[in-house]
Amino acid sequence: MPLVAHNALPTFEKLHKEGQTVLSVDKALNQDIRDLHIGLLNIMPDAALAATERQFMRLIGKSNPIAQFYVHIFTLPELNRNEDAQQHIDAYYESFADIQSQGLDSLIITGATPQSESLSNEPFWSPLFEVIDWAHENVTSTLCSCLTTHAILEGRYQQVRKPLAQKAWGVFPHWVTHKEHPLVSNINTHFDVPHSRWNVVTRSQFDAAGLHTLVESETGVHLATSPDGIRTVFFQGHPEYDTISLLKEYKREAQRYADGEVEKPPAFPEHYFKTQEKAILTEYIARLTDVRHGKQKAIPDFPETKIARRLQNTWTDTATAVIGNWMGCVYQLTHRERKKPFMGGINPNNPLKLPFVAE
Repeated sequence: MPLVAHNALPTFEKLHKEGQTVLSVDKALNQDIRDLHIGLLNIMPDAALAATERQFMRLIGKSNPIAQFYVHIFTLPELNRNEDAQQHIDAYYESFADIQSQGLDSLIITGATPQSESLSNEPFWSPLFEVIDWAHENVTSTLCSCLTTHAILEGRYQQVRKPLAQKAWGVFPHWVTHKEHPLVSNINTHFDVPHSRWNVVTRSQFDAAGLHTLVESETGVHLATSPDGIRTVFFQGHPEYDTISLLKEYKREAQRYADGEVEKPPAFPEHYFKTQEKAILTEYIARLTDVRHGKQKAIPDFPETKIARRLQNTWTDTATAVIGNWMGCVYQLTHRERKKPFMGGINPNNPLKLPFVAE
């Protein structure tokens, strides 16, 4: 929770300039101490639907030990679902109409798995932007994950993502590039983030769109914000991933190789498996290759348990801190009425009064 500048101590002003949230006494006295209502638009495919719920809700729940969060999950009805996924959605998800009627303080939009090269041809494109446009007018801040970041960069800023020569996946070291922004206040200036994608929006494209890049790495921008500094937050990586998420993805790719869907076995995710895990998986892939060539009949069991217990998580603490900072920013800005995005006196062109934001 934020500090209150209850006297003229110069340290308060210094911390504020460093990006830490510091409230005036008047603002603190008039602030509503209340819960926050967070939307989670889950457009991941069926197999990842429940796991994605858990990943983002875990980050939300860990981000602040005091605040109370109500998470309202919904999806896009235009997406085709299998029977089990649809039953799950029917039982537990809310409708976008109900979300609009009740309002939200903030919104998280997950990534998705595209079916075509052009995002604008995807069945989720138009309904996704219906939600995005509504949120821009009615929600304090929207956090976008991976593919949704790519969609907004294309649809709102005319910056079309670029295909990569090979898949960018693994756990990459990142660094903070804009230390004065409150979203990266009090976090490590060097930390890891998982990535998994075949396309990229480059730093020069983020710059051309007038966005503020806060965190980047050798594989590109990870964290950025809209020109106003907070109303849209962009993730290009996957800080929500579990420790075993990339292992599960490797397993799926190995199964595709076993089934003959692809000619080559998957490359190892970068900076994720260590020497012994790579040796175990290399042996496993060799046995799959024997199956493909008829030298062995039975497909060997994937050594998931043996690998999983050796994996290290080097990103969740920082991810939780960033989400906590984001929630703190929303808390300082949002109106107590869920259908109103800002408290009185907030300038939507620079809600956080950031000195580097042009009003």
